[in-house]
This record gives sequence, structure tokens and C-alpha cells, in this order.
Amino acid sequence: MHRFYIPPEQCHGPLLLLTGSEAHHAQHVLRIRAGDRVVVLDGAGRQCSCEVREISGKKVCLQVIEERLVPPPSCRMTLLQALPKGKIFEDIIQKATELGVFRIVPLLSEHVVIRVSEREAVAKAAKWRRVAIEAIKQCGAAWLPQIDAPLTVAQFLDRRDSFELPLLASLQPGSRHPREYFVAFETQHDRKPRTACVWVGPEGDFTPQETEAIVAAAGLPITLGPLVLRVETAATYCLAILNYELQDR
Repeated sequence: MHRFYIPPEQCHGPLLLLTGSEAHHAQHVLRIRAGDRVVVLDGAGRQCSCEVREISGKKVCLQVIEERLVPPPSCRMTLLQALPKGKIFEDIIQKATELGVFRIVPLLSEHVVIRVSEREAVAKAAKWRRVAIEAIKQCGAAWLPQIDAPLTVAQFLDRRDSFELPLLASLQPGSRHPREYFVAFETQHDRKPRTACVWVGPEGDFTPQETEAIVAAAGLPITLGPLVLRVETAATYCLAILNYELQDR
């Protein structure tokens, strides 16, 4: 069944409207017709099974048949990802969304080659949001991840955001297997963490100064195994582990 996205502020009532690119895709790519069944997602937990009622001009009118409210994930996962070159970050957003990430923070590490101006950040944020929307439509996720504007490591740490389980993917000796931290948390609190984050550095990892600052802010260094992974592989690997270990089924 085809899925479409309507923002939460427009996704209410017995009748819903597809407009803009969603309506164009429905009419001219998928060629839906009156009477077809589709699913509408609002990215904030609402999933609506609908029937196409009318196609008029550049709008598609949908009749809501059934509505389902999906609660937020039991563990809100945040990906703190150093910005890679090219379109790799878009691939990371797609995979992270499929794996249930709640928030993505693009980081400007000292080892990050690209630099983003304020004007470019606005354009990139809109594009990254579109990638995430397409990802929830593809996989059926009820929650659209929040994607922050790019920040340096120091700027993010200055915000003092709190996570019950803050992990740092690290190439440094002495990093521990993530399961050790999962077991330790559950032993201490008799439950799984409700919030977790994972820092994933750029090619060449975070600088020693950045790593030191993250660890000083309670970041727990974890190993991803004996091989050096590409950044997109590392991000997917980390989120897959967090999703499997920490989310209620």
C-alpha cells in the first residue's frame, strides 16, 4: 500500500488533502485512482489508513478509514554524526530513519573537510528533512527524526544535553564492547535507558582534543570491532545495535 506524508498540523479530521509534491507523486507517478487505499503518516505518531475520495486539479482528497496512534520509541536514540563529504550524509539519514533514530545532529569536527555557511545550512536542512520523509514513507516508520542544524563538537557540548547512555564510537585502545555498558546500566537501574546517543566521527576519527572533551562530558568509548569502518557503516552499525538492544518489541 502506498504511503504519503502530511505534516501534523494538517493531518487531522475525517478528510485529508495531499497537495504539492505528494499530490503530484500520487497522480502522475503512482497514478492512484478514486477508491484506492493508501496510508498517510504525519511523522508524529499518527498513521491513517485512507481511501482516495476525489482527485481534483493539484489536490487529492482522502477519506480516513482508520487511525492509529503509535507511541514514541521506548528509547529515544540520537545520532551525533560528523558530516562526511558528498551525499554520504543523506544515506546515513535514510538508514538512521529506518533504524528508528529520534534525532540526528550533524557535527563539524576539526577533521571534517566541508564547511557550511548559515545560508547553506538552511538549504541543507530542508533537503535532509526531505530525505527523512522519503525514508519514513518507504519503511512505514511513524516518527520523523528531528534533524538539527550543523554544530561543532564544542557547541553541542555547550548545550549540555543529557542522555542516560552516551556512547562514543572510538578507534582508541581501551574502548569497551557496547554490551558491557548495556548490562551495567540495566544492572544499576533495573531497566533499559530511555535516552541514548552515539557519537560517530569523521574519517580519521575525532581529534584527540574532541575525544577528550566528549569523554569528559560522560561519553563512554565503545569499540566497533577490529576493522576500521567507513563512517556510513559505523553509523548504521551503532544504530542497529542500539535499536536491537534498547527498544521494546
